[in-house]
Amino acid sequence: MLVVVLVSTIAAAAMQDRFPDGPGKPEVIKVCGGCHDAEIVLANLKTPGEWSETLQNMAQQGAEATPNEWRLIEQYLDLNFAMIAINKAPAEELQLTMDVARDVAEALVKHRREDGPFKSIDDVKKVAGIDPAKVDARKSRIVF
Repeated sequence: MLVVVLVSTIAAAAMQDRFPDGPGKPEVIKVCGGCHDAEIVLANLKTPGEWSETLQNMAQQGAEATPNEWRLIEQYLDLNFAMIAINKAPAEELQLTMDVARDVAEALVKHRREDGPFKSIDDVKKVAGIDPAKVDARKSRIVF
């Protein structure tokens, strides 16, 4: 019995280390960690809408969480693991996934509407108000 508890504790710690710190991380570990390892989340880029659908499916299959925990999990996944369709996403989605203020998200949409689609990370960094470090931190999730 002690071995099972020790292995479970080590597995939970390993999963926790794979996720960036932030609001919602403990809830992800608690609710999702019992059935999934970190690789499942890290290997599957999804849009915020697809993450929402995945969470609904998890709840229907028996995953238990309070409404507040589901909200925190969804926000955490959107911020840290959601695919960013930079040339298609509405401002509200860009605000969530890029972790920017509403006016910056609207500037991204305005830029692509007026100047055409973004073609590179450098194009995104040129938008007024954008923090280049935030763009760089998300570049593996930005889809053109």
